[in-house]
Amino acid sequence: MADLAHPATTATREYHLAHEPHPENGTALGFWMYLMSDCLIFAALFATYGVLGRSYAGGPGGAELFDLKLVAINTAFLLLSSITFGFAMLRKQVNDKSGTLIWLAVTGLFGLCFLAVELYEFHHLIHVGATPQSSAAMSAFFTLVGTHGLHVTFGSIWLVVLMVQINKHGLIRENKRRLMCLSMFWHFLDVVWIGVFTFVYLMGVL
Repeated sequence: MADLAHPATTATREYHLAHEPHPENGTALGFWMYLMSDCLIFAALFATYGVLGRSYAGGPGGAELFDLKLVAINTAFLLLSSITFGFAMLRKQVNDKSGTLIWLAVTGLFGLCFLAVELYEFHHLIHVGATPQSSAAMSAFFTLVGTHGLHVTFGSIWLVVLMVQINKHGLIRENKRRLMCLSMFWHFLDVVWIGVFTFVYLMGVL
């Protein structure tokens, strides 16, 4: 009789979500907030370089240290990687898994070329004595450009991981969402680099 009077004590209740727990555009909003925080970091680094960028402590200035041809080639690598990422997103729109992976691989190759040239430039500057410890200007330079380079490095790692996920699971909704976030991040790095190229290198040689 006790069981009949209190059926809830013996029955197991099951709960089912009535809708998808991931809110629509929630990831995009959160990632935009992250990018805004990254903007603040780079704004502080640009401001620091703006104050210290001419303090070479009696050593050679940007006109003697920077190779604009090399930097222009490096800029082309990063801008081309942004274009090829756009092609990958176009292939994603039509659910072309192989085409998406191919263009992502080309994007990653351009990203690695950019990092290789940047490391070569750092090695050359250190070889001629322009180290982060040599002056306030070089300390600010290595911090700003190096921070951007670290972002490209982590973006490249993210790109490889995402390619593995797409190859394994295909262009499922989750992978499309991750592609969107990485696309915003990669294009953001392009915009920051344009600022670096203009503010640091071009103005540095004037």
